[in-house]
Amino acid sequence: MKRTRIAAALAAATLVLAACGGAGDDEGGGGGQAGNPGATTGFDGTTIKLGVLSPLSGPVAVIGQPLTSGNKVWFDALNARGGIAGKYKVELVQEDTQYRPEVAVQQYNKVKGDVVAFTQLLGTPSTLAVLPQLRADKMLAAPASLDALWVREENLLPVGGPYQVQSINAMDHYLTEGGGTKDSRICTMVQDDVYGEAGQAGIDFAAKSYGFTVANTQRFKSGTENYAGQIGALAGAGCQMVFLTATPTDAAKIWGTAAQARFAPKWYGQSPSYTSAFAKSAIAPYLQQYVTIVAEGTEWGDNSVPGMADMVNRKNQFAPQQEPDYYFAFGYNQARAMTAVLEKAVELGDLSRDGILKASSELGTVSFDGLTGDYKYGPADTRNPPRSSTLFKVDPSKPFGLATLKYNFSSQAAQQYQFTKANL
Repeated sequence: MKRTRIAAALAAATLVLAACGGAGDDEGGGGGQAGNPGATTGFDGTTIKLGVLSPLSGPVAVIGQPLTSGNKVWFDALNARGGIAGKYKVELVQEDTQYRPEVAVQQYNKVKGDVVAFTQLLGTPSTLAVLPQLRADKMLAAPASLDALWVREENLLPVGGPYQVQSINAMDHYLTEGGGTKDSRICTMVQDDVYGEAGQAGIDFAAKSYGFTVANTQRFKSGTENYAGQIGALAGAGCQMVFLTATPTDAAKIWGTAAQARFAPKWYGQSPSYTSAFAKSAIAPYLQQYVTIVAEGTEWGDNSVPGMADMVNRKNQFAPQQEPDYYFAFGYNQARAMTAVLEKAVELGDLSRDGILKASSELGTVSFDGLTGDYKYGPADTRNPPRSSTLFKVDPSKPFGLATLKYNFSSQAAQQYQFTKANL
């Protein structure tokens, strides 16, 4: 898959990397007896340190903060039971990226010599910026981003169904149960970067699979203040359905502008477009009537899904102040995947960077107990991520303001989507 903006993102990242001094060495042996790994970078023989690179301030902190809380609750609960392999406690080293790729690279270089891996790297642009350094440093990171490009990257540990799968499944729902046909005026509104391109790529794939045409596409810069022009263009094109790829701050302004303009198509929103504050805001009635969110897992408190009761119990014990939150669940799932890698690395007797990458390549299928689809790991070139998505409707009476519309379904077109490595 080609990405038109990759070169520009990498050019900026390369300048920052040059200023920071390039790849670091993995100091320490790490090759102890199987099940008894030796000390190495980020592991002193007792405590395993993991990095967290997340926007903890700025407009995308509404995602970064609860997601990091999910990371922490999983590991706090694990540490209470003894830690990795029942004997190695986990410590998180957190740094604020502000959702700026160049800052993410700086923060990566700041802490890479203190950690064995990164259990969170939030954002498609930030992940893309840091990826060349991960490759050079032989470091593993779990992206808090669902781009399909991550599936084939041995230095990344993705979870969940990719954004492209989400948008394909959303289109399948619209055309089969959502009132649309291949002759409907189907449009998109996407963030003008690699994250937006991921959502658009899924829609373009669905268009070929189902035989519809994208009537109009509006792009926008993150942080835009006035969306009247884009909404006017979509309305002028007669759009009956719009797929939105945005983060919450922009999505709130977009949907608010649409409501004021009385532009009322059927909206489908990519998972990061929503946050719980929307259900209590002035735009809630508009969202209830016109917006469907395509995401992962199930609604908060749905105990018919096995993993939900455990997650809520652990949250109540280790972070009682944490409100119900979709992004919390994502961070919790990330930490579970990283735990599976670390357990395998301990089994192999090597927590060095090479050892962790080897462990990642030898993982089988990791189950997330229904909080997201099970992920078939192993060598990056044979990984098979979940092809399923869950559709939600906005319901202010529910925790987090979302009610399940259709749980964990996968379209035939999503099953046929092929994954390629990032062409850096």
